[in-house]
Amino acid sequence: MLGEVSSISNLLEEEIATMAARMKLKLKTVFVLYFMVSLMGLIYALMQLGQQCDCAEHDLPKDRAISRLQEELYRLQGQIRQLEKAKQPEKKQPPKSSLSTIFVITPTYARLVQKAELTRLSQTFLHVPQLHWILVEDSPRKTSLVSNFLMKSGLTYTHLNIPTAKERKLQEGDPSWLKPRGVEQRNEGLRWLREDRKTEPGDNGQQGVVYFADDDNTYSLQLFEEMRSTQRVSVWPVGLVGGMKFESPVVEGGKVVRFHTGWRPSRPFPMDMAGFAVSLRLVLANPDACFDGEAPMGFLESSLLKGLVTVDELEPKADNCTKVLVWHTRTEKPKMKREEALQVQGLGSDPAVE
Repeated sequence: MLGEVSSISNLLEEEIATMAARMKLKLKTVFVLYFMVSLMGLIYALMQLGQQCDCAEHDLPKDRAISRLQEELYRLQGQIRQLEKAKQPEKKQPPKSSLSTIFVITPTYARLVQKAELTRLSQTFLHVPQLHWILVEDSPRKTSLVSNFLMKSGLTYTHLNIPTAKERKLQEGDPSWLKPRGVEQRNEGLRWLREDRKTEPGDNGQQGVVYFADDDNTYSLQLFEEMRSTQRVSVWPVGLVGGMKFESPVVEGGKVVRFHTGWRPSRPFPMDMAGFAVSLRLVLANPDACFDGEAPMGFLESSLLKGLVTVDELEPKADNCTKVLVWHTRTEKPKMKREEALQVQGLGSDPAVE
């Protein structure tokens, strides 16, 4: 019986091939017809399996016969999928070596959620080609938690550390906006870049983009492709910041003309730290440009940018600053009442477990 089905199927396949040659059918059409014929053969065979037959093949177990037919069906389906894939235009990516490196400077400090934040951020960075992560600890020494984490991250990275000046440290209960944070750490990242790039020969040492990414924000992968073409300073909206749905440069005629912000729009650059990237060449050409830890509240970004660029020179990205690709999120501080109670009894969690 199955031999007859196979013979019929073969004859139909030969007929289809002949028709394809005569009618100049597309390859996709041939595969579709081939699939339909095989499917009909499968249905016919399944209907005949329960009937008496004098042929020797009828003695084969039914499940083996069905399995063979299913394998043939899966093979045909795979060929059709490959045909569909071959017809789709491939996205051509430039070779890695031709991409500008994105240097991401991230301040970080020890707290319960630190490893969780770094894990989430690093797994975003793993999807970004040609990215070099400069992670700077707010600490007098490099911690084993961060060192071990980076070694296992799979990223190209530089691990630095520098403590925040005592007078600039937030105290327990202080609001997060009271004092500028991450000043020393971002400046340390800039210092390292300037020193490291000196050792790179020729023009290659100045190719790249510098971005300041906090460890608790949320980043779209598209953001990094937007900033990669930065010539001087590129800008875009930032979501969930300043008590607003988003803050953003306002663009008219391809130029930034003002800023959509709810607080002190008169600032030189009323933007969030996550809302701009700087060309490495510009950073190297201005060795004194840095963040001012004594800047008034909300002026930290301006303290760097005013030494690099004018508002008229800003490069709007993200469809002329109409798309939000980064969000100023913040992880809720975990409540540890039960942990603290167990610690009093000497039954706290193992401190060796991160």
